[in-house]
Amino acid sequence: MACEGNGTSDARIGEALIKEVIEEELRDMPSEDVPPLTPLAVELKTEQEQKIVNQLGKMVRIIGDRVRDDTEFQDAIDGMACTSGSKWDRFKQVADKVFEHGITWERIAVLFYVAGKLAVKMVQAHLPQSVRDILKWTVDFFRNNLLGWIGDHGGWINSFSELAVASVESVSSLSSHSYGLVLIFVTGLALGSVITWRLTKRL
Repeated sequence: MACEGNGTSDARIGEALIKEVIEEELRDMPSEDVPPLTPLAVELKTEQEQKIVNQLGKMVRIIGDRVRDDTEFQDAIDGMACTSGSKWDRFKQVADKVFEHGITWERIAVLFYVAGKLAVKMVQAHLPQSVRDILKWTVDFFRNNLLGWIGDHGGWINSFSELAVASVESVSSLSSHSYGLVLIFVTGLALGSVITWRLTKRL
């Protein structure tokens, strides 16, 4: 189990990553339609944490693009915006589907990506207040269901190698040249993060 210091950092990184992914998905929406999310998520304490979040965010977007072709996920996302029932219940159903075969780093990335897509759907459905709900629900689900697993698996820094592989697999349909560039990109991200992490641990 990660020590308390790492656990706290893992919690901050996870919550900041959720906010980062949602804000990135909302970037192309009219700013007046998007509610501020800053008060709802913790602030990162170090430049190292910010670098980890930025790099993880890039991997999440690459991996999440695969979900665009999953009609079952898309139907669930579309259904949340137009359902008259409890949106929390629908969100929980989507989250449960992501992890129906267990927790992996890749599935955590998919959940965060889905949260970003749900936020976009809420803005498009003229329900901007629900964007803040999506952030809160995702953070709550992360804290209650995923944070312990992340700590048991060495923290976010241990996610890079698996997410790098998943990122490459997500673009395996590209030409061999593009595939090679992506492989170099994600390998560099993972290696750079591990080196930086080790250097900061020695200080």
